[in-house]
Amino acid sequence: MQSGKKDDRVKLWKAINLVKKTRSKLLIPKLDRFSRKVSFISGIIDQGVELVVCEHPNVNTFFLHLLACFAEEERRQISERTKAALTAAKNRGTVLGRNAHQLASTRRENRRKFALENADRLRMAINEAGSISAAARWLNDQKVPTATGGRWHPQTVKNYLDSIQAVDQRSTSLQRS
Repeated sequence: MQSGKKDDRVKLWKAINLVKKTRSKLLIPKLDRFSRKVSFISGIIDQGVELVVCEHPNVNTFFLHLLACFAEEERRQISERTKAALTAAKNRGTVLGRNAHQLASTRRENRRKFALENADRLRMAINEAGSISAAARWLNDQKVPTATGGRWHPQTVKNYLDSIQAVDQRSTSLQRS
């Protein structure tokens, strides 16, 4: 899911264009997830796109504009509160972002361990399927979860294979020494 703060969402514009072509209505669960900018929402309405917000299914365009105003103001207030909280944390001496390197390192290590534990299965998937893309499909068909429990994509398979290869190269170079 992408932020309602951004207007350059490719899938959103595809949906809007489809709604225009088919003269349908654009169904939105929550207006603030669609956008928090009055100008964006007004622009969409001005293009003839009829918006239906699940939270408020029977509102007219006047009320949609009002809801858009509230969403934009809420975005501004959230930003102010976040900035104030970060400033207060800094003033208390909190070092912001200090866990990022540790978290990245932990995640990298977890991926490496997962790759090593599943090296045989990944190699078998490549041999069985014949390509990285086919291996991703094969792993998904076999219901093999990724390290995070998600689905396999070609890039995911490649990343894990690269991890395995890097470990193999390190162990080979250590054996030669």
